[in-house]
Amino acid sequence: MALAIFDLDNTLIAGDSDFLWGEFLVQNGYVNAEHFSEQNALFYQQYQAGTLDIMAYQRFALEPLTHHDMTTLNQWHNEFMEQFIKPRTLAKAHALINEHKARGDRLLIITATNTFITRPIGTYYGINELLGTEGVLVNNRYTGEVLGTPTFQQGKVTRLQAWLTEHNETLNGSYFYSDSHNDLPLLYIVEHPVVVDGDSKLLSVAQEKQWKTISLRD
Repeated sequence: MALAIFDLDNTLIAGDSDFLWGEFLVQNGYVNAEHFSEQNALFYQQYQAGTLDIMAYQRFALEPLTHHDMTTLNQWHNEFMEQFIKPRTLAKAHALINEHKARGDRLLIITATNTFITRPIGTYYGINELLGTEGVLVNNRYTGEVLGTPTFQQGKVTRLQAWLTEHNETLNGSYFYSDSHNDLPLLYIVEHPVVVDGDSKLLSVAQEKQWKTISLRD
């Protein structure tokens, strides 16, 4: 049994769930549309360029959650899943996940996006183990602060290493599927790095390293 690790955004779904959540909030009037859209787009550009200040971004992403109770947020997320996420899930992603399950592999999603947004998406794909950026909760309400290390760039490696120790797992035979050059630190340490619909920077490294490249898009 090997560990099969998946990035989420633009890997298992055709889009970025963090960015799409922002669009959902704007579309429904839950945030100031002009200000939020502008900031959301700017942070996404920085992510693509590899220059993102992850703590600044995560505080921005978590801030709208602080104004509402969990019942309201969960109701919003159900609507978000139906309107924005399910139409962007990928049949080939489901098939790849099922292939690893058939082998008896252990499946794990590691995503920079916060776990409020991503855990239900992982569950929808049948993956119940997920490492994502965690928001601080007090009395079951988000404070807007980040708990521990965000799962971004080298932070994915840090969090994974702690998870491996906690679960008595190793990276023997491991796979990691990702689209982004931001995930190079983790791609370098698994036995089977796989580039999925990669960005140009990642594809350049993949060609140099002779990594496998695939597409999950129809």
